[in-house]
Amino acid sequence: MLTFLWKFTNFYFFIISCCLLTYVTLEDDSDIPAIAKYFNTKGRYEEVNPYLIDDILAVNRSILQPPSAQCQEIHLSAIIRHGTRYPTTKHIKEIQQLYNIVLRNASGEESWLREVQTQWTMWYTEDMDGRLVQKGVDDLKHLAVRLSKLFPSLISEEKLRGGLIKFITSSKHRCVNSTLAFKAGLTELWAIKDKEFDHAVNDSLMRFFDKCTRFVQEVDNNPSAVVEVDKFKQGPEMRRVQEKIADRLRVPYSLITHDMTETAFHVCAYEFAIKAVNSPWCQLFDDDDAKVMEYTSDLREFWKRGYGYDINSKSSCILFHDVFNRLNKAASDIKSGQQVSEAVTVQIGHADTILPLLTLLGFFKDSDALTSTNFATQTERSFRTSHMLPYAANLLLVLYDCGGGNLRLQPLLNEKPVTFPGLSDQQASMPLYEDVREHYRELLHGCDFETECQLFKQPTEV
Repeated sequence: MLTFLWKFTNFYFFIISCCLLTYVTLEDDSDIPAIAKYFNTKGRYEEVNPYLIDDILAVNRSILQPPSAQCQEIHLSAIIRHGTRYPTTKHIKEIQQLYNIVLRNASGEESWLREVQTQWTMWYTEDMDGRLVQKGVDDLKHLAVRLSKLFPSLISEEKLRGGLIKFITSSKHRCVNSTLAFKAGLTELWAIKDKEFDHAVNDSLMRFFDKCTRFVQEVDNNPSAVVEVDKFKQGPEMRRVQEKIADRLRVPYSLITHDMTETAFHVCAYEFAIKAVNSPWCQLFDDDDAKVMEYTSDLREFWKRGYGYDINSKSSCILFHDVFNRLNKAASDIKSGQQVSEAVTVQIGHADTILPLLTLLGFFKDSDALTSTNFATQTERSFRTSHMLPYAANLLLVLYDCGGGNLRLQPLLNEKPVTFPGLSDQQASMPLYEDVREHYRELLHGCDFETECQLFKQPTEV
């Protein structure tokens, strides 16, 4: 039945069909793998905001603290990652390979190993290929409801019906279906049945990383760009994890490559994110192992999407300017005494959409670069994708009118306030919009996507 739904061309039918189901909230901490907090971009949103485990619609409006009571929200730009998804075809093939190794070669009497060998079945199929799962639908529906509670004057039935809420998405099915799920969260909340709401597909904005020639050739498709990742995979920390797993399975060390180790870690993460189970696969890793696996992924993201090379962040120039153009338009509307023409912009893309933009804005930059040799000194690093980019991760920029032409901008990541890097502590939580513009003045007057993405020089380390 699910295969039929995936291939059904009417995305709306897919969402409505899925939404008839209900996602069951976990009831017991024992259902949560001890290593769940290390799952990087394959982590559940609830691990970033644990209070949602008890109440998935809980919000804390006290986190929004304007400097005065007369401050009113006038515009929200929300850049959101798609919800929980199935593995891609490549990862599904690797899961099958690992499963075959465990079935044919592993031995031992441990209950978790017997469970893998006799009860667990290889239920992932290649046609799943990164598609949104039911939990992913719920991720976006619930996020929509929470944001409407956080910003009731902006995300309202009146503004939705009035066309003041815009929806933009990547063309990938998981993003389109996440957009439909977000809209369904609102229309079901307000019982809207007499109208549908459009969305625009725009890969230039939401998949800019595919369109940036210099990034694609010099970093994304360039093996030498991730030499630090390759070195770490061959280093003592990763070798120790591989040997421990081989020992737990009682198989030759040669069978447990880094790829197989990473696949086992991913199976644990996928089983938990998709099915809300503490899989027996998770028993292959202890806390120390999981920290190494998390660092491997962070290292890759650092060099391929983060601070490793200047072009990683500059590839997001087009999205950066789009966001500030919308903020400028809202500010201009208010200053001229008009109604804001676009109250909310909901833009749904990928982890690879959000991370370069966060990097361009200067968030989560540590004093030292992540390398193959400094794992031990990076335990307190701020660049940690498990915290930054779970499924349904979101960067929110909220523009406030505090009267007398006094406009302020508050950034939130995953529904929690963050501070603009480089602005003083007093200003950073909700600085004057003009101060933010001044802080990013060089980017606002430069950072031209076409210029930055021309293929003209070797990647530059930051």
